[in-house]
Amino acid sequence: MTPAAEASEGTKLPVAALIVVSGVAVAFLLWLLYVHEAPPEFASRLQFLPALNAVLNGCAALSLVVGFSLIRARNIRAHRNAMIVAFSFSTVFLLSYITHHALHGSTYYPGHSTMRSVYLVLLSSHVLLSVVALPLVLVTFFFSLTRRFPQHRRIARWTFPLWLYVSVTGVVVYLMLAHPVL
Repeated sequence: MTPAAEASEGTKLPVAALIVVSGVAVAFLLWLLYVHEAPPEFASRLQFLPALNAVLNGCAALSLVVGFSLIRARNIRAHRNAMIVAFSFSTVFLLSYITHHALHGSTYYPGHSTMRSVYLVLLSSHVLLSVVALPLVLVTFFFSLTRRFPQHRRIARWTFPLWLYVSVTGVVVYLMLAHPVL
């Protein structure tokens, strides 16, 4: 077996495991959003979580842009640090998002204006692309942390724009809910 084939074999199991973990996470989030009923006694607790989630998404987006500019400047160490910061913000976001929806359930856009249609299109793209972005982010990090840089570069070209889009649209979705145009 060639060294390239051996390296490819050595990535199949970890990548498959990351995809399975992503699938389980998405299934849990779908259950949380569409099946789980939030306990009414928690409705008034931790009301700041949606704003915190928007801040975390914004910080992740900013870290992603900084990381992108650093790798373009060939500052690999600073790029790695910026991407670890972006990953950390996104991880804390996910934990906060789960907590918010476990306590409060889903949030609906008020009113039935044209802006509601815009909101639903944006939200749909945000949700669908976040499902795709999660395994891509995990696999991209796996390749980087295991020093498989050719694979990392190939997948990062797809991961970066999706992750950035999901982070930015997360902020926009929050702003549209917090300040609806009826």
